[in-house]
Amino acid sequence: MCGFVGMIGVDHAAAAATVALQSIQHRGQDAAGLAVWNHGDRRFHLWKDLGMVSQVLTPGVIRNMPGTAVIGHVRYPTMGGSKREDAQPFLSRIPGIVLCHNGNVTNVPQLEDEVRKNGWHALSRCDSETILLVLVDELVQLHMADHTAENVATAVTQVMRRVHGSFSVASVLEIDGQTTLLAFRDSYGIRPSVYGQNKEGAWMVASESVALDVLGYEIRGHVPAGGMVLMRPGQDAIVQELVPRPARHCVFERIYFARADSVMEEGRVNSARWRLGEQLAKEFTAKGLTADVVVAIPDTSRPAAAAMSEALGVPNREGFIKNRYSGRTFIMPDQSTRDAALRLKLNPIREVFEGRRVILLDDSIVRGSTMRRILSVLRALGPTEIHLAIFSPAVRNPCFYGIDMPSHDELIAAGRDPETLESGLAEHFGVESVTYLSVNGLREVAGDRVCDACFTGNYPIEVSDDERSFILNDRRVTL
Repeated sequence: MCGFVGMIGVDHAAAAATVALQSIQHRGQDAAGLAVWNHGDRRFHLWKDLGMVSQVLTPGVIRNMPGTAVIGHVRYPTMGGSKREDAQPFLSRIPGIVLCHNGNVTNVPQLEDEVRKNGWHALSRCDSETILLVLVDELVQLHMADHTAENVATAVTQVMRRVHGSFSVASVLEIDGQTTLLAFRDSYGIRPSVYGQNKEGAWMVASESVALDVLGYEIRGHVPAGGMVLMRPGQDAIVQELVPRPARHCVFERIYFARADSVMEEGRVNSARWRLGEQLAKEFTAKGLTADVVVAIPDTSRPAAAAMSEALGVPNREGFIKNRYSGRTFIMPDQSTRDAALRLKLNPIREVFEGRRVILLDDSIVRGSTMRRILSVLRALGPTEIHLAIFSPAVRNPCFYGIDMPSHDELIAAGRDPETLESGLAEHFGVESVTYLSVNGLREVAGDRVCDACFTGNYPIEVSDDERSFILNDRRVTL
């Protein structure tokens, strides 16, 4: 999973993009980068490295990247390596393009073989470079330079047909003799992409609308599934549908990944999580269960917990203090240090749990290892009952479209009998009950036009056995 921004027509573009990237830092903490077009010296300036935005894009770096058009990226690798050369954006000197993306390309080996025959060689293990090379391959077959909007539409159409998987792309290049911000999206629109304009006529595109909010841009639309948007300062955006199909937006973005204050096609993410909490309350009540308090595992679960609390008439309490500075959870050598690491990141408040029947609410359970550690800490606080409630269905299948869902063997719900899944996991975790949101309940809220493959196994884009093997093996190498 990653996040990107693109801007054109703004002074000090690198500084503005750095602020925007900080608003979507949650989408990737492994690497960050910027590519700026400076019309004065007619050069791209590129800087990227491993680390958080504040570590990579320092004031000294930003001062040396003048220009009014920029793309930027934060990376959490779900494919490819974790070295500096795998960070985004990427640059092609012919015909002069910088590009970054969010998503997952499933047929990388095939594409690399195809472009290599035409003389294009990947220097990284990142699939964004693969998209760039395919785009360049298509453009130079038309012309070596001086590309028109019609040329770009033809090339992007071919990219959509050749590249399998999910991709939302931001790019800067010259089109019709003008520096242009180009955004395009796979035919199902799996990964998000939103664009907008400020009062001065500058344009911006980003993975989430919060990046537009922090810089005062008004949303003008979402890049259409199977479509592209050309943006130039002071001009209307040019929106073209190229290879459209019925959209299948990633529902896990709405459940877990996106910030609650972001706006997706169907509305604010916070509202979607609220409705999921209300639906979960209905299914919890239908099982004849009751409790004294609802506690969210922060932060994603808070809207759903508030909604469930209202629906059940049960108090909602903050039960954990989250350390904002502990970083991502990592593997510790023994149980005592693992417990210490958990408490450093997420420390419970005893009086919220002690002597109470608790609904512990979370967005999902993937491997189950973190949940086991949380529950072991909570049981020592003396709750009379713990009811684990999850406002999504059980994760049974890996994601091949850009979220780091592991193989079947690592998923705690995979392979378990659906009829005894909840009771079996309640015994496994040592809690009174486990309640997942049902698939029907999810669709009651989110509708049918979503990608829910991690829950149902219904992949909107076919993933061949060779592609599955490549992705899972690549993840093992990366990890």
